[in-house]
Amino acid sequence: MAADNSVLLGLVEEFVSGQVDSKAAETSTGVKNGQFTILQLVEALGVSLSSSQPQTRGRGVQLLSQVLQECYSSLSEREVEVLLAFYENRLKDHYVIIPHVLQGLKALTKCSVLPPGSAVSVLKSIFQDIHVQSLMLAERSCVYNILISLMESKEEELKGLGADFIFGFVQSVDGERDPRNLLLAFQVARNIIQRGYDLGKFVEELFEVMSCYFPIDFSPPPSDPRGITQEELVLSLRAVLTGTSQFAEFLLPLIIEKLDSDIQSAKVDSLQTLAACGLTYSHKELAEFLPGLWSSIRREVSQTASERVESAGLSALSALVSCLSRSVLNSDSEDVLQVFLSLVLKDCQHHLCEPDLKLVWPSAKLLQAAAGASYRASLIVSAAIIPALLEQYNNRTQCAHRRTLLEVLQGFVQPTALSRPADGEDSVLVAFQQSLCGVVFSALTESSAGLQVTATRVLSALGQQPGLMAQTDVEKAVDHLSRLILEEDDPKLSSAVVECSGSLAHLHPKAFISRLIPRLKEEILSGQSDAAVRQRCVTALASVSSLPSVVQESAPVLLQVLASAHTGSCGFSVEEVAAVCISLQKIAEHARDSEEIGRFFHDIIIPHLLGLCLQAALQTRDAGHSSPLTDKAVLSAVVPVMSTACAALRSESASRMAAQAVSLFLDGDVSFLPENAFPSKIQLLQSQAESGGLSQLVCLLMACVCSLPRSVEIPEIDRLLLQLEDLSCTCTHLFSFTSAAKCFAGLVNKRPAGEALDAVLERVMKRISVELENTSSAQRTQAFTLLLWVSKALLLRYHPLSTALTDQLFALLSDPALGSQAADGFGVLMSDCLDVLNRGCHADVRIMYRQRFFAENSTKLVQGFNSAEQEKKSCYLKALSHIVSNLPRQVQLTELPALLPLLLEALSCADQAVQLSTLSCLQPVLLEPPEALRNQLEALFSRLLALTTSPAMKVRIASLQCVHALSRLPEHTVLPFRARVLKALAVPLDDKKRLVRKEAVAARAEWFLLGSPGGR
Repeated sequence: MAADNSVLLGLVEEFVSGQVDSKAAETSTGVKNGQFTILQLVEALGVSLSSSQPQTRGRGVQLLSQVLQECYSSLSEREVEVLLAFYENRLKDHYVIIPHVLQGLKALTKCSVLPPGSAVSVLKSIFQDIHVQSLMLAERSCVYNILISLMESKEEELKGLGADFIFGFVQSVDGERDPRNLLLAFQVARNIIQRGYDLGKFVEELFEVMSCYFPIDFSPPPSDPRGITQEELVLSLRAVLTGTSQFAEFLLPLIIEKLDSDIQSAKVDSLQTLAACGLTYSHKELAEFLPGLWSSIRREVSQTASERVESAGLSALSALVSCLSRSVLNSDSEDVLQVFLSLVLKDCQHHLCEPDLKLVWPSAKLLQAAAGASYRASLIVSAAIIPALLEQYNNRTQCAHRRTLLEVLQGFVQPTALSRPADGEDSVLVAFQQSLCGVVFSALTESSAGLQVTATRVLSALGQQPGLMAQTDVEKAVDHLSRLILEEDDPKLSSAVVECSGSLAHLHPKAFISRLIPRLKEEILSGQSDAAVRQRCVTALASVSSLPSVVQESAPVLLQVLASAHTGSCGFSVEEVAAVCISLQKIAEHARDSEEIGRFFHDIIIPHLLGLCLQAALQTRDAGHSSPLTDKAVLSAVVPVMSTACAALRSESASRMAAQAVSLFLDGDVSFLPENAFPSKIQLLQSQAESGGLSQLVCLLMACVCSLPRSVEIPEIDRLLLQLEDLSCTCTHLFSFTSAAKCFAGLVNKRPAGEALDAVLERVMKRISVELENTSSAQRTQAFTLLLWVSKALLLRYHPLSTALTDQLFALLSDPALGSQAADGFGVLMSDCLDVLNRGCHADVRIMYRQRFFAENSTKLVQGFNSAEQEKKSCYLKALSHIVSNLPRQVQLTELPALLPLLLEALSCADQAVQLSTLSCLQPVLLEPPEALRNQLEALFSRLLALTTSPAMKVRIASLQCVHALSRLPEHTVLPFRARVLKALAVPLDDKKRLVRKEAVAARAEWFLLGSPGGR
């Protein structure tokens, strides 16, 4: 024990007299370990604490405080009581000791065993003995943290102080300027307000000491380590000022005053604070200031050129009206909401009736914001405004004026979340139902496309609200939409009509089933309409098909179009047939949300599609007549229809789909296909079938089985994989063997790990290696294609064999025949595939597989480039470009310094695909270039400026965008290149392509202003 005391005395002596600060940590460790106690430490410090020298006393208190900060949780209540009495007494000591005293108090107030009455005693000592604002930054922070700790643990005691606590806090915080301490002070004030402390007679004083910072004007210094933002300070202060209605009489005049500021941020902050007031204030606090507030809001919305100020002003008005709407009506008091809205209507309504409609939009936005604040407000405003708008519309003859009025009307027709009627209440527009429908139908017959577009939007808004459109109105609307689809060819109008049809069909399906679909079907299959009309009809059918009842009527129409295209009865082009498939895919997407739609596709659509494509392939083989359904573009469009539908199937339907598809392609089982008039034995996975177009149907097998959930077991999968392997390696038809390789890869990706998968991979790797090693083999391209897709399948799931396969791809970069294809193959590896091996098809895709691949293989690529012969280097550059361009931007920025020499080399490569890929990779990086890039500006400018005259338009555009981005670099780094760049950019200004000229103008303008007066 004596040894421990001597150790402690030694530590104290070294800290106090020897000025060895590290001894505090050793002392804390000793207390924590039980080697000595706090009481023993105080005894050891006795001489130091009673010294006549302030510096010695200060070092003693400092040591004790530092130990307490580490060991406060182990103190007993009696120890805390004694230490608090000591520290309170020390607050009267010399000023050099005060900082250490406050550190000790901060630690003690965190204790969970604070004695009763200690919180009040500590605060009284601080408020009486310390002038907080004369302290340094860290000490002031201590005081605020002490307040926060005591408010958490001893709230009732502090509330017992009453207004004295508020007065003490006001005195402590008055004059605070540091943003870190202001956040703490705002937190204390927010606790005072939100936890119900009695403000007493110091309401105004507390408001004044807080509001002097409003509105916050703070810009953090560059590379600020503290990370305090203006938004943090703004939100924290706003919570204080709007936290209690007792501040209303002071805050609302202040807001009106600050709205006269010329600083935009001050206006926005003031308006947002006013909006926040609407959540906590009642109509009583607002009533006196409503005229002044309305005048300021109206001025800001009407006269500002800033969208932020306008948006904040409208939100503030909406919040005020919402607050007034919560007022309870009494028979002996006036309706505050009615009075305020009367003021709003008086100032705004007449602008809607002016001949030139100059101020219609500011007034309309103000009225719409007021109406959207509550159901009551919507009733009052709509009753006054909608009849006036309808009358104005009927009195105007110019389409531009009518369109403006209809756009204003749309804002009142579309309800907000706050203004929607409650259950059992009618829409505020019920009284104007017939008039509104009449105006919309009238606008739909006008000759102005812009007016018709606006009418469709109003019609959508009307249709989405119950009770605003009778059945006859719905039918009339459907007839108008049908007419517009068939007759109007304006792209914007067509898009608006299709969108409107989709929204209404979801609410009124029967009208669309009985009136729209038959009319569109007749037009599509009549054979008399042109391709543009048929395309609009097909797009509209997809848009309205979101409910099972509609899908069951619309999807068969699209199937009938495909059947007509197959027979050639209506003369549909390949592009039209592909467009029909795209519409079917959009319908199939709804199967994700509707099991009934999924079953319909499984039972009807997919069998019919398979049957039609099989009929077309057989007809081409037997009769030599080519059907559009055998075209590669059409088959590629059929694939996403089937894969989208199959991906959404539930387990039972998915298993049945797998069995049907496999039996069809392996055994020629056509029993589930409609109109079963097919030969009894069809060999769809035989390589010799390509002459008749049958082998390319393997893409449909891929669509069916590779998109099913991973839980679905594929029947006869080993036999299926063997057949697909044979087809992909022996078929000479490009589309067929590529589709077979994709299908094989899709199945391998989902197959569970184990001996069965290992055996398949061992077999296929051996076969691929044999074919690739035989340079005279006719199947090398097929083997490479299978290698590529199997590599991707394994790479996505982090399979151990993926490294061996990708190494083979790297080796092929030097192959004379396959080098260029291998380089492009890395684009396939790194990019998302739309028809297989994606998450939508339930593929096994691990996160960050691209980053992992790059980390493991970038060194191999660089080494291969350095050791390759000159004529083979372009393949490595193309591969690098594909890999880097598909990496996330943050990874690009990190890895760019190491790869920059190769990327610059890639810009000099003659291959335009390499140039374009590299430029697309560089362009986003140039917006925030790393230091390595700034050291290579000479080489970069030389290559980029040369590419601005490239034969390829896309390369010229991309290079100009990069040159434009370089102008944003620090002026001193790019100014030496200004004259050279301006001279080079003069050439693309006369380019024959408008898009190139556009980029050249934008880039040259930026470079022309560089370094000039008035420039950036």
